[in-house]
Amino acid sequence: MSTHSGAEIESRGGVEVTKDRNGIDQVVLRNQRGASARISLHGGQVLSWKTERGEELLFTSSKAIFTPPKALRGGIPICFPQFGNRGSLEQHGFARNKMWVIEDNPPSLPNFDSNGKSYVDLLLKPSEEDLKLWPHSFEFRLRVSLAADGYLTMISRIRNVNSKPFSFSFAYHTYFSISDISEVRVEGVETLDYLDNLCHKERFTEQGDALTFESEVDRVYLDSSDVVAVLDHERKRTFMIRKEGLPDVEIWFDIVVWNPWEKKSKTMSDLGDEEYKQMLCVDGAAVEKPITLKPGEEWTGRLDLSLVPST
Repeated sequence: MSTHSGAEIESRGGVEVTKDRNGIDQVVLRNQRGASARISLHGGQVLSWKTERGEELLFTSSKAIFTPPKALRGGIPICFPQFGNRGSLEQHGFARNKMWVIEDNPPSLPNFDSNGKSYVDLLLKPSEEDLKLWPHSFEFRLRVSLAADGYLTMISRIRNVNSKPFSFSFAYHTYFSISDISEVRVEGVETLDYLDNLCHKERFTEQGDALTFESEVDRVYLDSSDVVAVLDHERKRTFMIRKEGLPDVEIWFDIVVWNPWEKKSKTMSDLGDEEYKQMLCVDGAAVEKPITLKPGEEWTGRLDLSLVPST
């Protein structure tokens, strides 16, 4: 298995390695129509996803801190092996704060059609420091791909290379760029039970036919359908979020919906006071039922993001 830091990358169309202002490698994926995605090796984090017209689809705060080890406020941070503060580790775990490497020859990915896709394979293994905090040895492979139609796909494969089982929670913490939070609605969560993090994780059932926003929202929707839609009326576009967990589909269920609203935004040093209006987090996640892997077992979780015009 060969890895490197990104100075050399397998010659593949639509893939380029550049450096950010701190000298950290970033991978830029492009398709033939001109859509693009940019991924930082710091955190394995997707920082940008643009349409063929150059329109940015992911939100990044104007006050985002670009200096490691702080995770960047925006894009798609990877939350692993913990989501939120539900364990002994730092908020959302350590994967989003670590340096990943580009993997040249990863194990083959079943059911992945590479035709017309530009993609990169990243790898994270625990450091000695990580093992002191979370004493479980793992290999976390992440493939980010951009298809000919501009769809963005993220496939995570987490393998237990430990001698004993371990459990983890996980999320693709996706910050969507929106016109105005009061003009947006989320469909695909109707009638679902959810845990409300603003009410001590009390369980409720969604009553509306869509979720709209008039105040802070921080919810974990349980047993969600495979497709959730974020409708942005002003921009006449809809984000489609599809998730998949293999081989145990039944544990890849949660959808986290978060917007900090005005009061909380003012307490966040890396978010502008009014920027909550232009962002909405809708995460494919495995939060409520952590995933347990026996020695040698591997879990795969997939997120497909697409954009469709809407009225």
